[in-house]
Amino acid sequence: VKDADTMSGKSKLLKVVLLGDGGVGKSSLMNRFVSDKFDSQSFHTIGVEFLNKEVVVDDENFTMQIWDTAGQERFKSLRTPFYRGADCCLLTFAVDDFQSFKNLSMWKKEFLYYADIQDGNTFPFVIIGNKIDVENRSVSDDDAVTWCRNNGHAPYFETSAKDSTNVENAFKAAIKRLKELEDVIEVKPQTGNTVDLKKKAKAQNSSCCGN
Repeated sequence: VKDADTMSGKSKLLKVVLLGDGGVGKSSLMNRFVSDKFDSQSFHTIGVEFLNKEVVVDDENFTMQIWDTAGQERFKSLRTPFYRGADCCLLTFAVDDFQSFKNLSMWKKEFLYYADIQDGNTFPFVIIGNKIDVENRSVSDDDAVTWCRNNGHAPYFETSAKDSTNVENAFKAAIKRLKELEDVIEVKPQTGNTVDLKKKAKAQNSSCCGN
């Protein structure tokens, strides 16, 4: 989390990356969340786009900088440089596209590699099953929940960018997941050469006060 300054009411800037196969509705989800709009004629993203959204979670102000990435393989070299510095990642599939669900593991692996994250279980992923407005779904709720359970117990949300179902909850869940995991990391017993985050923070605070 960057620019943390809750005392002055300043917003914390969070970089959020949307990942998933082309056509699962990542751009539609972002546009629905940020501007509450849906365009059924939207085109595939080329490269990377981002939008900002101010949100309040648990009485804290956050600016979510949401990066929407192109899902096609040919755009891999354009999207991967933007993974570094991400605070959360929304892995997205469409419930009517089983292949997009199968590819979640590939997306997670790609993100962890290019973002240079060592422990995927302590990074805040949220899984989104989009397009629940469609009649014929090919991915069951049980399959998705099982995948999440086997991947660090990531929160799972079923959404519809078209009719706005659960979209805001899914994006805000990324912030809640980030806060949960920060707490877990801080209270972990320290072993070996790991850094005690609380001690480090105290040392920084005392050195900057001029006492």
